[in-house]
Amino acid sequence: MPFSKLLAIYIPLLSWTGLGWLLGRFLPARAPVLLGKFLFWIGVPIGIVAFLRHALISSSLWIAPVTAWAAILLGSSLAWSWMRYGHPWIDQRFGKDLERDRARWNRKTQASFLLTSMVGNTGYIGFPVSLALVGSDYFAWAIFYDMLGSTPGAYGLGVAVASRWGKHSASEPVNWQRSLCILCRPLLMNPALWGFCVGLAVRDVVISPLAEASLRGFAWSVVSLSLVLVGMRLSQLSSLNSIQPAAFSLSIKMLLVPLVIGSGLWCLGVHGLVHRAILLQMAMPPAFATLVISEAYELDYEMAVTAIAIGSLTLLLTLPFWLWLFSGHL
Repeated sequence: MPFSKLLAIYIPLLSWTGLGWLLGRFLPARAPVLLGKFLFWIGVPIGIVAFLRHALISSSLWIAPVTAWAAILLGSSLAWSWMRYGHPWIDQRFGKDLERDRARWNRKTQASFLLTSMVGNTGYIGFPVSLALVGSDYFAWAIFYDMLGSTPGAYGLGVAVASRWGKHSASEPVNWQRSLCILCRPLLMNPALWGFCVGLAVRDVVISPLAEASLRGFAWSVVSLSLVLVGMRLSQLSSLNSIQPAAFSLSIKMLLVPLVIGSGLWCLGVHGLVHRAILLQMAMPPAFATLVISEAYELDYEMAVTAIAIGSLTLLLTLPFWLWLFSGHL
């Protein structure tokens, strides 16, 4: 990967995110809320429509959501295995206080640990990274990964985990009808999904050059505003009190899962920019959706905050690592 290519993503990533962090320190607390609503309801859906018009659509796009679900299930399995066998063994091996450790790893912490190990920020961070390092021609792979993988993974399996381990006790029966409504509503009410469907429907509709240029310009401004929003939200994260579980979660989400599945895709014959597009989505830090779910279901909010903040910074180190590791495959 040429150094200039990394600069193409690092300069806007750091610049726009840094600007957002500064704005978040000085603007009212409602500012990121308003920006988030604009991007959620208007910006991101229109941006998806715009970029889908120039993306390559092929019959093999099903690989992206299948890989996304494989990454989600592998991440959750590794996280569960770590909670069940990993950290108690380490504490016992090195003579740590098991009782204090069990108190720290309560049910709410375990649920947030699972969430941050499962779902990545494939939208607000993943889309800009994919556009810079893969290009708009292969942007459909990132969209399919997010729309059919990360989004239902967060608001489907993620909400199921939160509702079971959060407000519900281990002995409390689950209302499956209510749970199904909780799972389906965020998916059906997601404007990005509407933009995804509209984008596929109108991608071959001919429009004037001026309209096309305006649509593309608006879409790229949405990419910049998404990074500004990430910075504004990061500026409001003040608690980093759960370093240990966050570090283990990020090791699973940002290292083990991309390594295992990225290598598996290569062995199965997925190469080139398609491989890179999927790999980068897998390597994203935990999604802000995990923070929203943790807060809504009274999970370990501090653990989710810590994982998101550290993961966003860690991305600056892991991006060149993944591009270097799989450079021979591209």
